[in-house]
Amino acid sequence: MNIRHFAQLPKPYLAYPDIVKGLIFKKKFIEKKLPEVEYIVDALRVDLKHLKAYNNICGFKNNGYIPAIYLAVLSQSLQMHMMTKEAFPFAILGLVHLQNQVTQLRKIGANETLTLSCKFGDLRPHDKGLQFDFITTARVGKDVVMEGLTTYLSRQKTTEKSEKNLNDERQPVFTLVEEWKISENLGRSYALVSGDFNLIHLHALTAKTFGFKQAIAHGMWSNAKVLSSLNLPEKYQADIVFKLPIYLPSTVDFLTAQEKGITDILIRNSKNQKPHVMGTIKEL
Repeated sequence: MNIRHFAQLPKPYLAYPDIVKGLIFKKKFIEKKLPEVEYIVDALRVDLKHLKAYNNICGFKNNGYIPAIYLAVLSQSLQMHMMTKEAFPFAILGLVHLQNQVTQLRKIGANETLTLSCKFGDLRPHDKGLQFDFITTARVGKDVVMEGLTTYLSRQKTTEKSEKNLNDERQPVFTLVEEWKISENLGRSYALVSGDFNLIHLHALTAKTFGFKQAIAHGMWSNAKVLSSLNLPEKYQADIVFKLPIYLPSTVDFLTAQEKGITDILIRNSKNQKPHVMGTIKEL
């Protein structure tokens, strides 16, 4: 395992020239193998102004604590540099964010000093190509306070099938919590905070070049919006699956179902009732 240490979080925009270069100069054949590398920010102090801006756009309270998913967002900067600086075998633009898992093991104070690390997980088959994970860990001292798992799909020609989860046979009975009206400029506003300027989120014109009829909301924004709308326990695990894209602008319904320490969530289109986001939040 090759380990790279950073004194501070690398800026996301520094990876963009390499991403653009990848559009112009296609990668030569690279073995479909993920780099054995881990990037570590040794002493991370959260920028409180940035945290406030993030909380405001996602709906979290500015209460002196760091939402666990915020650390997953910061980790995306490490992910971008890992994909551009290492022998990453896939094109970055065009990757599909399939699902996200965030585990909070205790409340995290906004003034605490953290060690934030990120590495690649497994590469495995999917019905539409190959999927892989980024594994994020945040520590205070030696104590793990947050763990994240971000799963992406690289579309490939394949005859293999992904494994199906047949263990969860629950059929939640959802109740409508509220209706969300999502503005056309959300993608640009969230990009300014998150550093994720993927063209599919910014404007209809740029999204159309990737096959979308309109710009779509960031998956990490919809994930955060869900979590900010719940009364979360101090320790929890949130598993979120992204289904159909949320086109901008949109009106969506947010629904929940409660059962024995588990909250099931659903974001669906208000008109046709099709699902955009589904998931579970479990108290630990």
